[in-house]
Amino acid sequence: MPTVKSYLPEDWAIVTLGFLIIILSLAGVVIAVPEYKWADSADLFGKVLTAANLLKMVVLFAFSFVVAILGALLIGKPVKPMLIVFPAVFALTTIALIAAGNATVNEYGIEAVIFSLVIGLLVGNLFKLPGWFRESLTSEFFVKIGLVLLGTTVVFTDMLKDGKLGLIQALVVVFSVWYFSFWVCKKLKIDNELTMMLSSAVSICGVSAAIATSGAIKGDSKKLSLVISLVLITAIPMMIFMPMIANYFRFPEAVTGAWLGGSIDTTGAVAASGSLVGETALKVSTIVKFSQNVLLGIAAFAISVYWTYTKNPNASDPDTKPTLKVIWERFPKFVIGFMIASLVFSFFLDSGARAAVKAPLKNLQGLWFALAFTCIGLETNFKDLASVESRKPVYAFLIAQTFNVLITLVLAYLLFS
Repeated sequence: MPTVKSYLPEDWAIVTLGFLIIILSLAGVVIAVPEYKWADSADLFGKVLTAANLLKMVVLFAFSFVVAILGALLIGKPVKPMLIVFPAVFALTTIALIAAGNATVNEYGIEAVIFSLVIGLLVGNLFKLPGWFRESLTSEFFVKIGLVLLGTTVVFTDMLKDGKLGLIQALVVVFSVWYFSFWVCKKLKIDNELTMMLSSAVSICGVSAAIATSGAIKGDSKKLSLVISLVLITAIPMMIFMPMIANYFRFPEAVTGAWLGGSIDTTGAVAASGSLVGETALKVSTIVKFSQNVLLGIAAFAISVYWTYTKNPNASDPDTKPTLKVIWERFPKFVIGFMIASLVFSFFLDSGARAAVKAPLKNLQGLWFALAFTCIGLETNFKDLASVESRKPVYAFLIAQTFNVLITLVLAYLLFS
């Protein structure tokens, strides 16, 4: 696929777009929130599918479409495929939002992101999507914009408090789960490259950690693809069933949030699962996941050191030599956007200004999350795992993930209850 000139790295583009949305909202460019709630067919056609409400959806589409196109331009992705892909993703997401707006569905507590995911999975696995279409899906990009916007609702002092506890949890989880996963892989005689990528993915932050590790060791792209598939596919049942388990056993929301943030491997799945539980769980889970993300640069640096000094075959490549620059390169910059948004809305805006943009920004945040999960569903191909020659990496990942879930739950109770 041809590329165009890149003006910003992806994370800085996300921060830029997130703050563009916030600044426009504060300046009075407020996007009206469409009505999605309905109880029966009379409601559906009398409230949701009216000309006035459909116009609101069109305006929302136009606004988010412009943001998505700007994003593609900033990071150097081809715009032409986005002209087809984004409208398709938005249409599927709108169907999910309307389905989730049904009163009966609301009684069962099924959120829009679940419908987005399921619709995406059905379309992505029942229909053969063109390669260029799949390559243009940007779930991580969308969810990170939503997370920057989430910073506008998080009180900075709470973030400092939960962030400190989250960092303690992250340190214990990352080190213990990484070494446990490494040990399991060695017992199953999995090769070194796959061991490093799998251990990093399950212990730190999923796809980003696998990519960072692969870059640090110049790993095989096919092995990286396997690990990414494992992360995405296992994140789906975890995202749905862990909140159910937490609700059944009546875990405190903060504990549930810390559990979700510390054990689910993708930032998007963490945000979605947290939103299934409540506002507190969403905020705590996001902050805890950010604490793990912060460790990504340090982990990539440590892996580079290990890979170099154990004299692996490609350790002589200058790009794998450990440098302190690796820490900054791997640091997720969108976390900075989240923190600045929290700081500004906590200390620099009066209550009137915050109240005026609270509902529109929350709506946009939810929209970007929903768009991201439609993309995740479309990106996830269950055939990827069926084509794997050896099942050992699958067993290793599942064993390590089970250990991760259990130890994180214990730590969440100790730190957040």
